Parts: sequence; structure tokens; C-alpha cells
Amino acid sequence: MKHTKRLYGTLVFLFAFLVFAFFYVGHAQNNNKNKIPKVGVLQLLSHPALDEINRGLDDTLKKNGYENGKNIHIIFQNAQGDQSNLRTISKQFVEDNVDVAVGIATPSVQSLKNATSTIPIVMGAVTDPKGFGIVPSNSHPGGNITGISDQAPLADQFKLMKQIMPNMKRLGIIYTSSDMSATTETKKMKKLASAQGIDVTVSSISNINDLEQVSTNLSQNVDAIFVPTDNTIASGMKLLSSVAAKQNVPIFPAADTMVKDGGLATLGLSQYELGQKAGEDVVKILRHKAKVGDIPVTFIKKGHLIINEKMAKKLNITFPDSVIQKAQKEGRIIK
Repeated sequence: MKHTKRLYGTLVFLFAFLVFAFFYVGHAQNNNKNKIPKVGVLQLLSHPALDEINRGLDDTLKKNGYENGKNIHIIFQNAQGDQSNLRTISKQFVEDNVDVAVGIATPSVQSLKNATSTIPIVMGAVTDPKGFGIVPSNSHPGGNITGISDQAPLADQFKLMKQIMPNMKRLGIIYTSSDMSATTETKKMKKLASAQGIDVTVSSISNINDLEQVSTNLSQNVDAIFVPTDNTIASGMKLLSSVAAKQNVPIFPAADTMVKDGGLATLGLSQYELGQKAGEDVVKILRHKAKVGDIPVTFIKKGHLIINEKMAKKLNITFPDSVIQKAQKEGRIIK
């Protein structure tokens, strides 16, 4: 009889345990299903190019049905160009256990990479991901990082400069010495131009406070100035174009947004499109459960022609008909 009671008690306990386990697991699965994903967006600083990347990211998430505060929680942070802010925000994203972290600009991605090796990171535009040591391979990143490259089509850019200024003999390049993307593009453009017999003068700045003096000296000794993908100079583009215009020197920037701020023309990448592509990677990770290391880094090879007629008139420069027609057909004209 005692044995029967003991057996009965054991069966009751097991039954109760199984019922509890069933409802607990079901509740946990339901919670996971209803969990709102968190996306941390870390932007280095605010200027038109980076703001456009963020806008493209937001619009793509919305297009795919993600509404902030409803079925996704987007935590946007601007580091104001400060390295300590980058570290603090990256650490906070890890503590918040975000589902995906997006870095807008190379320093943002590097900071996120230093903070975590497990949370998926999407690059919101890094010029040379493999060369900068962010991923071991662009085609097979392998770790927790993938995303978009903003490598400008420099050969096409130089060809455009020569189309607009066939008599150009002296090219100036200005960049920020601590900006890895700008440094990389500066070296490539110098090599391209020098190979075509152009006399190249390279000037660098340490911070935005150097821009006026350095650009004044540079513009007095060149026929045109090229600006690579450079966050510091992008934030001071209006000042740079104003200084150069006093010497009737046009600016050819790598980023499309910099033409609106006083550049003459570019055959550059759309910053908005870079953001869209980054958004697509976020969707792949969140919705389709794609493995980050299996998503290749995206390179956008075709640039968009943008010309600034207002600046051309100010500098007494006439665009060739072929350039105007191409801008009308597949680019944009700023008037």
C-alpha cells in the first residue's frame, strides 16, 4: 500500500512538473515571438552626408514594416565627433543588449567592434572594411560585422574633372589626417592624377579649426580641389567652398551631399542609397535571421552625377553639353 501511495505521489509530481514546463516554455516562446527588436544606431557626428545615410536607413526599415516605437525600438545616438562618446555609447548598446548595432562612419563601426564580438554590427558606410581590419574578407566577413562600403568611384570622378576643366594642370587635395577613409582616397586620387601628368598638391588638417587657413593656402596654388570622403571637411564644406571661390577654384567632392554645400560637381555615391543598403542588411538579420558573417559587404559601383549650376556661374565655369545632358537624364542639377 505504501509503495502504491509513493508511486501515485511520484506520478502526480511528474504530471504537475510537465504541466508547469509546458506552460512556462509556451509563455517564454510567446514572449520571444512578441519581443520588440532593438536597433542601436551610432552616428559619428551630424553633417548632411551622414544624416542622409541615417535617413536612408530609417526609410528602408519603414518600407519593410518596421515602425519605431511600435514593432521596433531604434536607439539613435550622435557621438558629436567625440571618441569618448563613441566608447560610452557602444558600451551602452552592449548593456542594452541591442539586437543589431549600426555604425554610421568608420570610427563608429570601429568603436562598436571594440565593444562586442557577438552582437551583429552593420557598417553604415566604411570605405575599405578589409583594409581597415574591420572584416577579414569583404566577400565572407565571417564574424559579427557586415554592411556597406562607401568607396567612391575615383577614376570616374577624375574623368569628370577633366571633362569640365580640360586645361587643369594643378590639382589640390585636402583631407583630415586622422580620417582613414579620407587618407585612403587621397592616396588613390593622387596616384590617378599624377599618372595623367597632373601636378598634385596634398594638404591635410588636424581638425575643423585648421580648415580656413589650410584651404586658403591651397586654393592660391591650384586649379581645382578634390575632397575625399571626409567627415570633418564635410561638416565645414560651406566654409571650404567660400574660401576657394575667392580664388575662382572649384571644389570636386566625393560625396553627393557636398555639392549642395558649394561643390561644383561629383560623380559620387548617393549617401541616401548607402543608408538604404544598410537598412536592407538590418532587415536580413532581424526578419530573415541571416547569419551576419555570411552576408557579403556591399559595394556600390555606379556613381550619381550631380552638378551645381549656381556655383558654376559664380566661378565663370561652363559645363560641357554632354555633362549637362547626362545630369538631366540620370543625375541632378542644383540651380
